[in-house]
Amino acid sequence: MLGKLLPILLALVGLGGGVGAGFLLRPPATPEEHAAEASEAAQGGHEDAATQETDAEHNEGAPEYVKMNNQFVVPVVEEGRVAALVVLSLSLEVDPGSTEAVYLREPKLRDAFLQVLFDHANIGGFSGSFTDGTNLIALRTSLKEAAAQVMGLVVTDVLITDIARQDS
Repeated sequence: MLGKLLPILLALVGLGGGVGAGFLLRPPATPEEHAAEASEAAQGGHEDAATQETDAEHNEGAPEYVKMNNQFVVPVVEEGRVAALVVLSLSLEVDPGSTEAVYLREPKLRDAFLQVLFDHANIGGFSGSFTDGTNLIALRTSLKEAAAQVMGLVVTDVLITDIARQDS
């Protein structure tokens, strides 16, 4: 009796494990799937819809953060030769719903940011204690002004998420 029941039990355990693993390892939902789930929840009950509206209102004023796709590499030139390389990663704080607009204008933003970073390097901004608070505030301000020229008032702040200097 046990010999006949054991294969069935093992098959059920294997099936349950496979279903559980498939559920846990599934890819993240796309925005379309989120929208479909939201519409199903809205049709399902008024309490869920009211909760979603409250959450939407609460997050409406929250800024979004856009990470620039690639790092910025800035040469530090001293006496006609490259004395160091500075590598920065930047993120932008933008108005809600503006993420896509930033990615569409990213090449223009990168160009403006590189110009600011090169100018900062040429005036000695990356020499000495380049991570000093006043140096970084001046750099952030200049980057924010460059972003405003490209994107208008969509960009509310520029965040330096990583910065490193490699001397030659």
